[in-house]
Amino acid sequence: MTKYVYDFAEGGRDLKDLLGGKGGNLAEMARLGLPVPPGFTITTDACRAFLRTGSAPYGLDDEIELHLERLEDRAGRRFGDPADPLLVSVRSGAKFSMPGMMETILDVGLTDATVAGLAARTGDERFAQDCYRRLIQMYGRTVCGIPGDAFTGDSVERHKAIFREYTGHDFPQDPREQLDTAIRAVFTSWNSERAVLYRRQERIPSNLGTAVNVVAMVFGNLGADSGTGVAFTRDPATGERGVYGDYLANAQG
Repeated sequence: MTKYVYDFAEGGRDLKDLLGGKGGNLAEMARLGLPVPPGFTITTDACRAFLRTGSAPYGLDDEIELHLERLEDRAGRRFGDPADPLLVSVRSGAKFSMPGMMETILDVGLTDATVAGLAARTGDERFAQDCYRRLIQMYGRTVCGIPGDAFTGDSVERHKAIFREYTGHDFPQDPREQLDTAIRAVFTSWNSERAVLYRRQERIPSNLGTAVNVVAMVFGNLGADSGTGVAFTRDPATGERGVYGDYLANAQG
């Protein structure tokens, strides 16, 4: 049977055709002992199979379940646990870098029940509500096609009402449903208009597909001493050696 899911400990940069650039390099860093959050990669083979048929290939869902259980063990938290929930990011990662062209969904696993557990564990209700609001907006836009600018206001309840208005149903309260539909949305984003145009411009083959990386969340929005960003060991414009990057404090994405 085809293997569709690889733990970070199983891969490396030599498997970029299968794991994508992001997944291959995350696995390589994990192999070197760097502090990579636990996670797993769903292969480009799975993406191509999904895009051919419109449904997950046989065995994929069971493999995801197995690797999710292993991720829970390493993280010390359970996906969907109302007291101390594991949350994950679902990120694209093709063989060749396509920055901003495909989709990412953060904070997957938050529900009305688990957001209370996150708030209790961190002692920060504002933070927990901020994560939930972000999830509803990203999920609504990426999975359900709701325009991003439709989400006005800063409250979770307002975002849930907008979600219901556009979709005709409530925001999903089953974490596994969130995960499965997020993965499929990332697969589908390989053929989004902007991704197709970018590949054409950069002469990237259209038949490669994207891998999907499911990673335990690390939060950049916990306060002024946390953040999100990117760093390089060369200037990405000139190739000159040196530290280059940018970041945003108290933010995600």
